[in-house]
Amino acid sequence: MDSGIKLTSRVTSVPPSGIRRFFEIAATMEDVITLGIGEPDFVSPAPIIEAAKRSMDEGRTGYTSNAGIGELREAISDEIQRLYNVRFDPGSEILVTVGVSEAVQLAMLALLEHGDEILIPEPCFVSYGPIAIFAGATVSYVPTTVDTDFQVTAADIEARLTPRSKMLFLSYPNNPTGAVLRRETLEEIAELVVDRDLIVLSDEIYDRLIYGAAHEYGHTCLASIEGLRERTVLLGGFSKAYAMTGWRVGYVCAPNPVYEAMYKLHQYIIMSAPTAGQYGAVAALQECQPDVERMRQAYDKRRRIIVDGFRAAGLPTFEPEGAFYCFPDIRSTGLSSEEFAQRLLEEEHVAVVPGDAFGPSGAGYVRCSYANSVENIQEAVERIGRFCRTYQNLTSEITG
Repeated sequence: MDSGIKLTSRVTSVPPSGIRRFFEIAATMEDVITLGIGEPDFVSPAPIIEAAKRSMDEGRTGYTSNAGIGELREAISDEIQRLYNVRFDPGSEILVTVGVSEAVQLAMLALLEHGDEILIPEPCFVSYGPIAIFAGATVSYVPTTVDTDFQVTAADIEARLTPRSKMLFLSYPNNPTGAVLRRETLEEIAELVVDRDLIVLSDEIYDRLIYGAAHEYGHTCLASIEGLRERTVLLGGFSKAYAMTGWRVGYVCAPNPVYEAMYKLHQYIIMSAPTAGQYGAVAALQECQPDVERMRQAYDKRRRIIVDGFRAAGLPTFEPEGAFYCFPDIRSTGLSSEEFAQRLLEEEHVAVVPGDAFGPSGAGYVRCSYANSVENIQEAVERIGRFCRTYQNLTSEITG
């Protein structure tokens, strides 16, 4: 029934998330193995839970400072300096948010005017573009391909620049591809950013989850590159590396003028991040580094199983070096990404996400999360292999 209420075009022009539909279908089925959801399968480490309980037992159940408890902001500052040798002032440049999702929204609302253009490399996480549209900006997607290991280059970005370009959004390690940007690539991008007077929004939520060669040379924090400290809004959080998705604690590190604007928005929209979660996050930083490494090694083992399994099934699979996703090429089956995900769920009870949910460059791929048990991953790979052989044989018969 039409209520006669007119909704804004900035909302109606954005389609629903391309991720959620398959999970809703999977929830109605039995014996489904989900390789779709981007959530650690680990329980939050014990020190985090204990610190949160202690804060509640001690009666700390009210609002905190709008910016977040001082102890947590200081711990974030210390951690970034320890890891990347770049310092943000805990009192005037660090804001604790309700996950990274709020931080993305605050940054875009604070920095993008109507008609400003934001460049976003894709494939990318599904929320970035819609949030920019909600802020009134125009989105220019920068395609990446497997031929360049899904790394965006300065040349790629420069080719898309217009007089209205104001912000560059980077998200590496990348969801959905698992790509990690090399430092030399970032340094070339930095030169372009400075030359063209851009602001960079850098989502580095997966910075601790890197593998292989990337782990050997380490994650490069964008703000640590010469010329970018005062042009970068750095986003991070605790959901992925510390298995704290349900706690909803993230943070933003930014130059003071940007911080002040985001702080004002945060005051009006949110008030403060969850109190118990903030105390848990302090414990995460101070006590749970061995847990981060334990989980990283577990993901690395699963990464090898799933990548090797897909390749054995005849699916060319890019070698992911970060996060906990792989992005196999499914075109040999003759199916589109949407058809592949739909039929795989119906026929083999395995849930994956169509690659083009993350942008046009994802067409012909699917995203599979290996944040699942080894047993489930092995069973899923077996089912997917069986499914692929069926459709690859059909494709061979048709083309032959």
